[in-house]
Amino acid sequence: MDLDQLHTFLEIVRLKSFSKAAQTCYRTQPAISAQVRQLEQELNTTLFERFGTRISLTIAGRIFAEHAEQILALRRKAQDAINELEKVPRGELVIAANEATCIYVLPGVFAEFKKQFPNVQLLVDRSYGTRVVQAVLDNLADFGITQLPVQEKKLQVVKIHSDEINLLVPAEHRLASYVRVSPNDLLGEALLLPKSGTTRARLNAWLDPVLEDLHISMELDSTEMIKRFVMASLGISFLAASHCREEVAAGKLASVPLGPEPMARRVGLIYRRDKSLSKAALGFIQVTLDHAGNEIGVSSNQRLRASGS
Repeated sequence: MDLDQLHTFLEIVRLKSFSKAAQTCYRTQPAISAQVRQLEQELNTTLFERFGTRISLTIAGRIFAEHAEQILALRRKAQDAINELEKVPRGELVIAANEATCIYVLPGVFAEFKKQFPNVQLLVDRSYGTRVVQAVLDNLADFGITQLPVQEKKLQVVKIHSDEINLLVPAEHRLASYVRVSPNDLLGEALLLPKSGTTRARLNAWLDPVLEDLHISMELDSTEMIKRFVMASLGISFLAASHCREEVAAGKLASVPLGPEPMARRVGLIYRRDKSLSKAALGFIQVTLDHAGNEIGVSSNQRLRASGS
């Protein structure tokens, strides 16, 4: 049985007439009679008793009418809930990102999103590198925020933030006054390197000319740990400029650009191309574009065009 059959059946009950129900349902009388026969066959019972031109419900018909009304009422309730969802989005969005991105890029995004969508819960899945991409591909996360490039045809990629990977040293370190450092400048220093990920791969390529002569003291997987260890003079490291801005401004650390060319770092918002986006999801994209970027003078529309979306 389907909802249309239930509606027809209840119209017959309400009007106590097949012919009148045919008019309100915009069907012929044979058509609605056929619908009733289908219902009776499926239920294996008789729903109406006919006395010439008059009809009345059988006992089974009265029972079925009560349940049919409940089913259609539930259907209307479901439709009303969906319509209300469009007006006042609710539910949850899962965001996959690493810890540093959550701390230094997303607070403003999350704060503004909660202002605009107070009934939508944001859940953060703390992941790293390829795990962020895989979480989105597997539909375990609605959105991922990760370092670019991301080469995956199933994903839409929008650049939202950019800065540089710089050398991080104690404020009083000999390299703190350098305008730019080269790999040769690091010889004899204890290096604290990121344990894995896109940044580590890029640093390996940059350090390659002197890699055999370098002293890699530790490999760390935490931005906060890297900063604390550098401040404790356990070594020097590399970090996104935006991730150590407060410590540099406070005179605790120095951030020195790499040479001969800056090591630009781009962060993107990723989501599945085939994913149906709710009003809340579309809102998250817009809020992220408006509040995650640090590219002065670049609007969200310009960034969207640049990303190819």
